[in-house]
Amino acid sequence: MPVFKYRGLLVGFAAFKSHLGFYVMSPSVMEAYRDELRPYDTAKATIRFPVNKPLPAELVKKLVEARIRENEARARKTK
Repeated sequence: MPVFKYRGLLVGFAAFKSHLGFYVMSPSVMEAYRDELRPYDTAKATIRFPVNKPLPAELVKKLVEARIRENEARARKTK
């Protein structure tokens, strides 16, 4: 599974027959965006976007930005 890194693991993704798996790798980010994620099938830190609908680019951007902030905060604590 391809994973983007920025001060640690950031997000990952994988394509499947019926969905795109988007891995936020953070239950706290999933909780913060719970209302916006309601239309999608989710798990602890996973979102399954259907392949027959456009990818919600703005939501994906918000999730990635939240993970960047989370990783930066963790990096500051370890210094």
